[in-house]
Amino acid sequence: MLSTRRRFLAGAVAAPVALAAPGLALATVPGDKRFVFIVLRGAMDGLHAVVPIGDPDYAAARGGLAMPRDKLIMLDQFYGFHPALAALAPLWHDREVLVIHAVASPYRDRSHFDGQDVLENGGTSPHLPADGWANRVLHELNAGRAAGLAISQGVPLALRGAVPVTSWTPAPMPGMSTEMIERLKALYAGDGELTMALEEGVQGEDFVAMTLSGDAMGGHAADGAGAGAKKYGQFARLAAATGKLLAASGGPRVAVMEVLGWDTHVGQGLEKGRMADALTQLGEGIAALRESMGPTWRNTVVVAASEFGRTVAMNGTNGSDHGTATAVFIAGGAVAGGRVVANWPGLARDRLYQARDLAPTTDLRAVLKGLLRQHLLVSDVELAKAVFPNSANVPPMTGLVRA
Repeated sequence: MLSTRRRFLAGAVAAPVALAAPGLALATVPGDKRFVFIVLRGAMDGLHAVVPIGDPDYAAARGGLAMPRDKLIMLDQFYGFHPALAALAPLWHDREVLVIHAVASPYRDRSHFDGQDVLENGGTSPHLPADGWANRVLHELNAGRAAGLAISQGVPLALRGAVPVTSWTPAPMPGMSTEMIERLKALYAGDGELTMALEEGVQGEDFVAMTLSGDAMGGHAADGAGAGAKKYGQFARLAAATGKLLAASGGPRVAVMEVLGWDTHVGQGLEKGRMADALTQLGEGIAALRESMGPTWRNTVVVAASEFGRTVAMNGTNGSDHGTATAVFIAGGAVAGGRVVANWPGLARDRLYQARDLAPTTDLRAVLKGLLRQHLLVSDVELAKAVFPNSANVPPMTGLVRA
């Protein structure tokens, strides 16, 4: 009971405030590289985000969800961005966005909870491993105790594990007074764990306040990180603050964030609607990261992935149901972008997975292994054994990061 109480109080000190919306968890790694993983919770329709308009079966297969060509931001003769991703167009032009299409994790069922578990644990089944692949990366890099931050009531599974991470949330009200902190120090003086947790919490708050000084995200209103961020929505304002923290000297180096709203069973929409709103959040969020990180962006890789995709055909409520393969976005100044990479399976009915889904032709682990090997220099042995257990038969993709 005492041990449980200590863990609860330590967590309460480290993360006194939490938001139910977008989350973030940060940790440090050696060197000057940054890596951001954005979890798109709810199963993103990759066919709606990066439209294979050149597929001869596209319009017939999608029916009421088929996007008109003249509304797309064309990337080449085959693929186009949904117009809600307009914020990514400048990054595409600068070859700082790469899309991998027809991608899936090893998971093949249709439960959000289990799918997200596999997405974040890096294994082949839910709940095994019990920790996250991003935390195991930190362990392999000998990152040590992380000067981390998190925006959510708990650290995302991808970042849970042996390497300690702490958390931060933008507080809607002023934090504890200096007098209250001194009283807590006196109260915890006889308990080493609580004293350490309090000290880490105070240091973390001081780091955030100093880094975001003058920005509302570091104060009491969630207006963003700098005047330029005020043009964006909630997630992008959060991303702008995150970018400043990542770019700070001595700050975090690995981040896990999340964007909600991808479960589009009803009213998915075309140019407008629920899906367009989520895509706007994502595009503006990545653009805000780029803007707030400044020169640090050139050493950054951002990956946005979902637990699975959605059905090719529209359902009876103008939406789409749980599917299999989807698209993965990779952005950053370190990315060899300006391309859509896919072993395209086709949308003819006999080419679909279980006669309903975009067929998976690329293993998400191959994408992540390629990025982690090229960008963070994690060895092939550790990637196959520790980071993504039992994945020796999944070779890392190459050519994803600039030489």
